[in-house]
Amino acid sequence: MKKILIIEDEMHIAELERDYLEVNGYFSDIATTGEEGIKLALQNNYDLIILDLLLPGVNGFDICRQLRDCLDIPILMVTARKEDINKIRGFDRGADDYIQKPFNPSELVARVKAHLSRYERLVGKNHEPNEIRIKGLHIDLNSRRLFVNEEEKELRAKEFDLLILFASNPDRVFAKEELFERIWGIDSFGDITTVTVHIRKLREKVEKDPSNPKYIQTIWGAGYRFKK
Repeated sequence: MKKILIIEDEMHIAELERDYLEVNGYFSDIATTGEEGIKLALQNNYDLIILDLLLPGVNGFDICRQLRDCLDIPILMVTARKEDINKIRGFDRGADDYIQKPFNPSELVARVKAHLSRYERLVGKNHEPNEIRIKGLHIDLNSRRLFVNEEEKELRAKEFDLLILFASNPDRVFAKEELFERIWGIDSFGDITTVTVHIRKLREKVEKDPSNPKYIQTIWGAGYRFKK
């Protein structure tokens, strides 16, 4: 599943972008400052970055230049400025596209899809991984199979979805509410306690000692974290 980083200081805009992207099958992280955005971009394997021009501290132009020195993924710059010179400056620093606020979220999603497809054609292959290997875990994404120390474990659909989300985002803390929204959907019927139940069952299949987990750790007062 494709991962998008949104670097945007206006939280209501960032959340709107994230919601539309996730409805269309993308995972999204949000950074509200340039410094945080650079850190996340360099720590995680994102497929595309949506970058706001006007940010507190480091501005979008400088962020784009820094990231382009290290990353070759598409960068979509977003701004409220109308002057053409900003488009030129943005592209000069390595931006792949430019969209002006206010914009239709559907247009943003369409541009994201177009740039991801174009990038895959340019590199000549699909960068979507078909497996994840972490210590004794082997997760086959195509066949949705899990092997723990070469022994296959049977997972229910939601358990496997949780594992993929965790393993694709190591060391990131997920609150129960976010896990419920991402895996079950914001409009799903059910109780958020189902997250706790599924994680307990997942630990029983993944962990050598579920009472002392080394993979899926509880961060008290915050949520859960997958440790490499």
